[in-house]
Amino acid sequence: MNKRDDTNHVTKNSTSHFVFTFEAIGTQWEIETQNPLSYRLQQRILERIEQFDTIYSRFRSDSLVSRIASAPEGGCFDFPDDSIALFDFYDRLHRATVGAVDPPLVGRDLELLGYDQTYSLTPASHLVREEVYSRGRATWSKDIIRDGTSLITRRPLVMDFGAVGKGYLVDIISDILSEEGFTEFVVDGSGDLRHLGESDVQVGLEHPFDPNLVIGVVNLKNRALCASAINRRSWGDGLHHVLDARTGVPVHDVVATWVVADEAALADGLATALFFIRGDQLEKIFHFSYVRMFANGRAEISQNFDGEIFS
Repeated sequence: MNKRDDTNHVTKNSTSHFVFTFEAIGTQWEIETQNPLSYRLQQRILERIEQFDTIYSRFRSDSLVSRIASAPEGGCFDFPDDSIALFDFYDRLHRATVGAVDPPLVGRDLELLGYDQTYSLTPASHLVREEVYSRGRATWSKDIIRDGTSLITRRPLVMDFGAVGKGYLVDIISDILSEEGFTEFVVDGSGDLRHLGESDVQVGLEHPFDPNLVIGVVNLKNRALCASAINRRSWGDGLHHVLDARTGVPVHDVVATWVVADEAALADGLATALFFIRGDQLEKIFHFSYVRMFANGRAEISQNFDGEIFS
């Protein structure tokens, strides 16, 4: 999974009394609850995140994703049982965006643009890129064979699961809390949120051009909110983490998105998809509400969005 600090930070009016704060997968996390988390539960959560990171991180040399990237002839790589839901969702996102969301395409292109395992932030030369592209750009639908929880490849592939990964991890942590009997909580993975409880929380949507301002608020209750913005991971001239996999070029027309859905993985993936496809088209396939902001400052809001955008 990507090391991410791209989602918009938020302001919450939470009524929770206890906050467990920690850093994981390169960003800050908070778990807000009515009752304190035991040390055993804290360790269970941290260990589960570590397990997740050793599978999906393209920034760790010991991860499964890094093994896929370094296998000269490809191979068969076994993922955990819960990966089926993640891969199924990527199949749907890939189809819905007509290939704009594509883990191996985006992963390799991010590396070539400088967002690589060493964070060089230095784009590869034109000669290097031409040499890589001469071998053909690998795609999710054509260069990977899925067999249950296994991915079969024929050459090294740089997989990037950042479009969905952090939201998926928020859901995993939320499920652990529910299993442990917690009925009110907010899991906040640096702005990717999932809420459970009788009272809603009001969340401010950070302005992508000024982190001291919000463009509006959303009322969140028993759902998830995820966001993405081009200002959160940017480097160089016009370079940032939101790439159209079909071209390998950072998008510029849409600058920020916010999605509310039943699960954080769904909200996270759709927040990325909204950079490439209109919300009303995605609404034919998925159940969610959204806001997206364009480079000219105009904001688009879905009719079912439970919140307000400030004029």
